[in-house]
Amino acid sequence: MTTEPPENPTTLVLIRHGESNVTVNRVIGGYRSCNGLSILGHQQAERLRDRLARTSELTADVLISSNFLRAIETAETIAPALPGLEIEIDAGFGEHDPGPEVDGMTFSEFVERFGTPDWSGDPHHEVFPGGETTAEFHLRVGAAISRTLRTHAGRTVVVACHGGVVDVAFRHLLRLSPVGAFELSTLNTSITEFQHAPSGAWRLTRYNDAAHLDGLPAETPRTPATL
Repeated sequence: MTTEPPENPTTLVLIRHGESNVTVNRVIGGYRSCNGLSILGHQQAERLRDRLARTSELTADVLISSNFLRAIETAETIAPALPGLEIEIDAGFGEHDPGPEVDGMTFSEFVERFGTPDWSGDPHHEVFPGGETTAEFHLRVGAAISRTLRTHAGRTVVVACHGGVVDVAFRHLLRLSPVGAFELSTLNTSITEFQHAPSGAWRLTRYNDAAHLDGLPAETPRTPATL
């Protein structure tokens, strides 16, 4: 990638969507079955919107959302705090695709039929039958990140996305192991920010910044599950 002058670095801001209905209902929610944010998820996104409006800490040039409804609703909620920006939908930033057979299945049903998935194993193995392998997921998201950063060099890009996408961004931009080595727990509506350093490398400037969630419940009570 082209190195920008220090006064105008490319900045990538990843915002994980608010809590989703599929998470509350213990459902494997791909883009086909995603039905948006929970009540708490909407509150989380509204808290983030109010924070950004109050602090003006993000002077965004581009606002992108994945094609999942939970990410789109998050982007729509925070958009008023990033005035003048239209939301661009980019499926490249979607969460791991479980495939049509598994999408919408409850976690307990999945474990009963296929067993507990192993995310630390062979990245070319289909963890979800008929779905993306970890390697395919990383390739798709990594390509979306590279394409977006080339297109918007020297600008600040905000992306409403998913925990898995944040994980790939760490591995892709910071040149880390493709699987294993570390485990992230990215909070709903938290801010993760990478900046292109003068050296040409990428610098992590913040991760899991969710100060705006202070006072809200950590999550909506969920039905017990085995996954």
